[in-house]
Amino acid sequence: MDSRFVRATIRHLLTVIFLGICMMWIMAPANTYKQKWKPSISKKVVSTYFGTQAPNMLIWTFPVLFVASLGSLYLHLGKNSNQDASQSNEKKHRRALWRKPVLVKGPLGIVSGIELALLIMFIALLVWSLVTYLRRLHTITPKAAAKEGVKVWEMKVFEVALWIGLTGNVCLAFLFYPVTRGSSVLPLLGLISEGSIKYHIWLGHMTMVLFTIHGICYIIDWAVTGNISEMLKWSHSHISNVAGEIALLGGLGLWAATFPQIRRKTFELFFYAHHLYIIFVFFFILHVGIDYTFIMLPEFYLFIVYRYLRFLQSRTSVRLLSARLLPCNVVELNFAKTHGLTYNPTSIMFVNVPSISKLQWHPFTVSSNSNMEPDKLSVIIKSEGSWST
Repeated sequence: MDSRFVRATIRHLLTVIFLGICMMWIMAPANTYKQKWKPSISKKVVSTYFGTQAPNMLIWTFPVLFVASLGSLYLHLGKNSNQDASQSNEKKHRRALWRKPVLVKGPLGIVSGIELALLIMFIALLVWSLVTYLRRLHTITPKAAAKEGVKVWEMKVFEVALWIGLTGNVCLAFLFYPVTRGSSVLPLLGLISEGSIKYHIWLGHMTMVLFTIHGICYIIDWAVTGNISEMLKWSHSHISNVAGEIALLGGLGLWAATFPQIRRKTFELFFYAHHLYIIFVFFFILHVGIDYTFIMLPEFYLFIVYRYLRFLQSRTSVRLLSARLLPCNVVELNFAKTHGLTYNPTSIMFVNVPSISKLQWHPFTVSSNSNMEPDKLSVIIKSEGSWST
């Protein structure tokens, strides 16, 4: 069967699934999804094997994993095909326009057309989610507050805290995509991992701002209503407050080390503090429960697979072909590589020198071109710290 036909079929199928995922994210904050769609789906898909998790796995987890798997096949088929050569100039021009920089100055740096389109879509989703939740404030009446034994403003603070947390979950749901370098999701969207790191940074900032407000609002509500003991509550069947507090503290510790003043001066602190994401994710799962986790963290599963593959790759040594001293305390290292290893310009590789440290892995920008130098991979290292000197 012609690989071009197979790729075209896969492309159309992936487009349909992508649009379906977008539709579910748009509908998730609405009452229609909670009151009609989800109950209807639950009645049809709840099984004895997956149990109550079946609806969330079917709606949120399986589509993402299916896209990543099918996308890998799509990219593999196109890697050695001559489809690009057979495409019309109009199609090539259209693709080039989407990848052309449209913003070159600003807090996000260089932004291509496809990046700008995805960014606008995400911001619209975030605003839509928050506004949809906040529109429910009018349902909080004195009668409803009296039924719960609280004042109207106290009930509003409690509900707003919940809605801000749900909006923060939207940011968390996309947080790991830009740093899952081995996934097929980014190439399918016309993105490269190196250019997407800035979105991971901004998503991280937004996630922690929203989660911090979420936690502070709950603490204020508990303190005012005399329920401060709720901070010590660890429910085994509902929301675990203690787990949420531990997750938030882990996230705050990670977040504090990401600011440029710390990251640039003490990169090791930034690097090791980032491993607090393990505490953050683990206690987040305990906080919200496994059922809700299938909604928020399907891309985290892809990230874990990527990290495991990196771990396997790190177990093998790479042959150093040559080293060259350059002016200004700079050294160029040339490593052997296979012809099948290709990479984009400004790609990043992590280097470990066991004779210096068996634990430290340092990122460096690749200075060679995989098309012009198919047999070697080069990095340039400047003497700046104890590891590089």
